[in-house]
Amino acid sequence: MAALERYRVTLTTGGAVVMQGAWSIRETGERKFRSWIGSYGGIWEARVALTEMGDDGTETVLEEWPEA
Repeated sequence: MAALERYRVTLTTGGAVVMQGAWSIRETGERKFRSWIGSYGGIWEARVALTEMGDDGTETVLEEWPEA
């Protein structure tokens, strides 16, 4: 996994991916995560997740909104 794609923010509604972005710096991913909640949190069934992609390809959820 390229370091440029390590931190990923995903917006889903109704279980479908609507938008996704990836960054190399965790702080950037965290800032985008909060920004997407503010921008898209009013969409019906919106869910926003910040994940980290490991070197072995595993994806770990760091934050999600709304909380599970």
